[in-house]
Amino acid sequence: MVTDAISILTRLMTRSRIHFFLTTATIGIALGLGGMTAAAREPSDATPQQVFDGMRNSFRAEKAKGLRVRYQFNLSGPEGGDWFIDVYDGRFRMSRGGIQNPNVTFIASDRDWVALSNGKLNGPWAFLTGRLKIRGDHTLARKLNEIFP
Repeated sequence: MVTDAISILTRLMTRSRIHFFLTTATIGIALGLGGMTAAAREPSDATPQQVFDGMRNSFRAEKAKGLRVRYQFNLSGPEGGDWFIDVYDGRFRMSRGGIQNPNVTFIASDRDWVALSNGKLNGPWAFLTGRLKIRGDHTLARKLNEIFP
């Protein structure tokens, strides 16, 4: 009986530690996204295309030196659509449409993407509440804000 109680307690503590680790990791990722595309600072009525155009002007080649990453953006809503950014060794290519084998895919509504870019929607909050979904390498996801501040 004591052995059963110890076994149950051990399993609960292990689950609790795993839950704590996952929660901490998720919050850490979200905090790293706090300023995501905030430099664009587009007006509230901007379109996603205007946000991406603004990102072009904020590119930091020195932060992308030696880096190879493909970002995909899937935005829903009337102004939504797909965009991609292909960063390669201090240069980038950005366009509407899809890219094969993205390292990171961002999924949001058109309105939420614009709100993220102009600082009206907090990145960690959007991530934690599911308004922003990130698929792929979260370390590379955080790099987006360094490359396009």
